[in-house]
Amino acid sequence: MAKPEFVQAVYDVILQIPEGKVTTYGQIAYMTGHPKNARLVGNVLKHTDRSLDMPCHRVVNSSGRTVPGWDDQIRLLKKEQIPFKENSCVNLKTCFWQG
Repeated sequence: MAKPEFVQAVYDVILQIPEGKVTTYGQIAYMTGHPKNARLVGNVLKHTDRSLDMPCHRVVNSSGRTVPGWDDQIRLLKKEQIPFKENSCVNLKTCFWQG
């Protein structure tokens, strides 16, 4: 598991993602000063306690793909009017947030 300092840094970034925008695991890793740790960011999010009310649904992979099996993520993103492409990926060109 990730060090508590890294986990907190990830949470700090996620809490800044504005409604109607998304970012990627890689961008969060970059913003925390660990540009090669995108997978670790994903692991942190996978183990995040949902009661913390983090907008984790605003994080997708570098292609705009959502988390397989997490249907609520798509519902939440559509509720925020996040645009999707025909291949069911988020259109990062129109809603990517870089912090």
